[in-house]
Amino acid sequence: MGSINRLRLTPVLCSAFGASAGFYILFHAPFVAIVSVLIILLVLLCFFRVLSSLGVLFQNDAQILMNTHAALNIKPQNLRLTSVCVAAFVIGIFLGLSAANAGRNDVVFGISEKNVTAAEGVLLDDPRIVSNGSAMATLYLQRCAGDGGLRASSSGEITVFFPKVNAEKLKQFGRGTTVFAEGSLRYSSYGLSLSAQSLHIVKPAPQIERIRTGIRLKLNSRFEENNWGGLALALLLGVRDNLDPDFTALYRKAGLSYILALSGMHLAILTALITFLLKRPLGLKASVIAGSALIILYCILVGPMPSLNRSALMYILGVIAILGALPKNSMSILSLSFLIQIIITPADGNTLSFILSYSALLGILITGQAFSFLLSGKIPNFILQPLSLSVGAFLATAGICSYTFGFISPAGIFADLLIVPLTTVFMIGSIIWLFLDFFSFSFLLSLPLSLLYRLMESIASVTGNLPGISASPVLILGFSVFLSVLMVILESLRRKTLLTLQPFS
Repeated sequence: MGSINRLRLTPVLCSAFGASAGFYILFHAPFVAIVSVLIILLVLLCFFRVLSSLGVLFQNDAQILMNTHAALNIKPQNLRLTSVCVAAFVIGIFLGLSAANAGRNDVVFGISEKNVTAAEGVLLDDPRIVSNGSAMATLYLQRCAGDGGLRASSSGEITVFFPKVNAEKLKQFGRGTTVFAEGSLRYSSYGLSLSAQSLHIVKPAPQIERIRTGIRLKLNSRFEENNWGGLALALLLGVRDNLDPDFTALYRKAGLSYILALSGMHLAILTALITFLLKRPLGLKASVIAGSALIILYCILVGPMPSLNRSALMYILGVIAILGALPKNSMSILSLSFLIQIIITPADGNTLSFILSYSALLGILITGQAFSFLLSGKIPNFILQPLSLSVGAFLATAGICSYTFGFISPAGIFADLLIVPLTTVFMIGSIIWLFLDFFSFSFLLSLPLSLLYRLMESIASVTGNLPGISASPVLILGFSVFLSVLMVILESLRRKTLLTLQPFS
């Protein structure tokens, strides 16, 4: 499939671009700018609709129609598609603006912030242990209390830091629990947050949430006794409480921190394993349907994570495509996934993991495939394919990472060639270890997993000691965009050359 076809504009792709423009750009722009953009787009829409209607108005005068199209240098068959794409882009803008407004976290305490001394609400995620041993969780406010016995209904989401003595207690109750925390408000890297001094459990979580929390706690207890158990929990459940901080720092310095956050790579490993186990007894279609059900259960167990939700949604859309209800086009599936997720969970669109996840995959589908085509036949395929993935994802996220972390590590591109397959082996080994542990045979894999853990740590350490790039995020963004566009142009030129030479081969 040629690069022109691969990057061909479709209504769903245009709608996704419109939604991203509305969500990330126009929502923060002045009202006049928004209206101006919409007017220009509506004028373009009317223009292309008029041109496409000429085929009906002048269907009995082919010469007039041909002269009109020739003067504008536009193919008649593209006019109607162009008008549809412009309309989809406008609709996408409205969707993006609406989602951005819905995703706003407007915290309302009901009383003055300076008077707030306590808050009651529901835990929206599983409490996480931070570096000083305290627990952190997102609380959806229901009521607030203040000095002098003030009480008020509240709403909005706020981050709460609980004392170290309450950390284990919180983990036992988990997501969905209603808590009452006394403390004081402060501003942190998470925005306005509550620094709690005491904790009271008002109402346990619903029964299904308690079952889920119980399963997570049992899995935690099985892994936590091993030196590599923290990594296994991070890769399989997204629980990073037991992960060695030094190990995390090494991965961050080496530009490999995305490995530790559940995303498409981890889900791809799990889905490949599920498909491998179910394909023979059930067949391909039945196995992917069963896999979808297992992936949904897995996402419920793990909890809400924007990058993981993106991967799961794309997997389900891919299954629907296999069944023939959607076109088998990766770019369309990515676009549709973005639209669905930004509409259902608009707040996710503001998270770093969401932005990096979609940016990386977009880079893989565009720049990564261009890079792969340009070097096809020059590098062994088993090296070229993972290298293309790394290059595409790196270029697409370089500007974002530079702005967020202050540096980027190009050496991580090559470290991926080793770390990703080792991580795959480690994840599968951890799952097998867990199965063997039920029969008291897990000791057979404990040493190999420990050695693999040390090997991955050593690779990250070596990579992290290589020099990174600390430059202006704008400069890095501009250079990465330039390289990406250059690769796509070179790919297109090479494909056209090959098509020209094909009749003579």
